[in-house]
Amino acid sequence: MGERDFVDFYELLQLSPNADDETIHRVFRHLAKRFHPDTPGGDAERFNRLVEAHQTLTNPETRAAYDARHQRYWESKWAVAGEAADPTSHLDDEGLRSHLLSIFYTQRRSNMRNPGMGGAELARLAGCPHELIEFHLWYLREKTWIERLETGLFAITAQGVDAVDARRTRGEATRLIETRPIRTAAG
Repeated sequence: MGERDFVDFYELLQLSPNADDETIHRVFRHLAKRFHPDTPGGDAERFNRLVEAHQTLTNPETRAAYDARHQRYWESKWAVAGEAADPTSHLDDEGLRSHLLSIFYTQRRSNMRNPGMGGAELARLAGCPHELIEFHLWYLREKTWIERLETGLFAITAQGVDAVDARRTRGEATRLIETRPIRTAAG
C-alpha cells in the first residue's frame, strides 16, 4: 500500500493514536452501528474500512506495523507542509521552467529530426532531482509548451517556442546559445 492508498485508521475512527483498546472497541461499535450496510443510511464501503481499522488497531502486532507506516505517512505530510511554509522554497521554480524550456528550444533547433528529450536526461542537464522535473514537465505540458512524442520523449511545441521568444523579447531570459563577439578587421 503506497502513500496514495494510505488510510489513516485513527482519523477514520476519530481517535488519537494513543487510544487504548477499550476506547477503540467502544468507538468502533458506535460507528459500526451507524454505517452498517443493513441500517438506513448505511455505507458498506465505509463499514468495511472501519472493520479493517478495528482489526488492525486491536491486534498488537498489526498495530505496531501500522503505527510505523502511520508515522512515515505523517512525516512526509509534515515535510510538504514545511516546504509550503518556507517562502524561499519555490522562488526559482519559474527560472527552472524557463531553463528547461530553453533546453527543449535548443534541442529542437539543433536537431529537428530528433527533438525529444527524456525526464532523466533533463534532470541531469538541469542539475535537479527527477521528482522535481516531473512537476515542471507536467506544468509545461499543461501550458502546451511541450508535448510527448511518439517515442515517449518530450519536445517543445510552437507555443513553447513563442513563449521562449516572448521571454527573450522582454529581456527575461539569458542567451539560449552562447555567442562569441564577432571580430572585425580593426579589432
